[in-house]
Amino acid sequence: MIARIRVHLRDSRAVLLRLRVHSWLEPELDLTIYSLRRSFSLFCHSMKRYLPFVIVAAAALVALGSGAMLYRAKRPQLQAIPASNSVAGKSDSESMHIRGNPDAPVTLEEFADFQCPPCSSFAAFGEQLLKEYDSRLRIVFRNFPLSAHEHAREAAIAAEAAGMQGHFWEMHDVLYREQAVWSKAPNARELFESYAGTIGLNLDQFRKDMDSEKAKERVDSDYARGDSLGIKVTPTLFINDQPVEPQYKNPAGVRAAINAALEAKPKSGA
Repeated sequence: MIARIRVHLRDSRAVLLRLRVHSWLEPELDLTIYSLRRSFSLFCHSMKRYLPFVIVAAAALVALGSGAMLYRAKRPQLQAIPASNSVAGKSDSESMHIRGNPDAPVTLEEFADFQCPPCSSFAAFGEQLLKEYDSRLRIVFRNFPLSAHEHAREAAIAAEAAGMQGHFWEMHDVLYREQAVWSKAPNARELFESYAGTIGLNLDQFRKDMDSEKAKERVDSDYARGDSLGIKVTPTLFINDQPVEPQYKNPAGVRAAINAALEAKPKSGA
């Protein structure tokens, strides 16, 4: 009898212990569920608050991507120089400014702006190319002054005026070398005249030629040629009448294009 009472008491304590454990865990469980509900509620509230900004940002990204694709689709493509307008095989120094072997198998035709910094960099690279390729390459310079550059057209006229005395390339080199100076000058012409004196030109004749229609017509003729080919930026390069795409307008790309033109030349002549 005493043993049964002891067993009953032991079982009662076990039940009481389980009840205590259950009563201790239940508030914790309720607290966890409450926290989850509150976090979810805050998340939904935040989403409602920032959703308009997310939508606007997404719309802007879509519009930007569409605009970029539309720009690429509408961007004018450079055209190859037609055979009827090609300078290949021509060496008329009166109408073209040629540096290098006039009868070279490869012609690099450059449309440039004297106030354009990348054009200045290419001028130095062009001299290096002529040394590397020697008699196999010639460079033809074309004026393409951009309207965004205040003194670009006047600089082109100065170069043409110097060319009338047989010193185009000397003025070409000085203009690029001193580009940072005359580009910011209030009166660039005074500097152009000083450069003319430095390279040994007759200053009176230089002034007359700068004011002449002939110098302006040469600049305009080059510009019209470039415009007809779809040129919008400088420098723009053509190698044997084929445009050099923007991604290849770097030393490696230009050399690769020249090498390809040299390899293709014997085949085209066969």
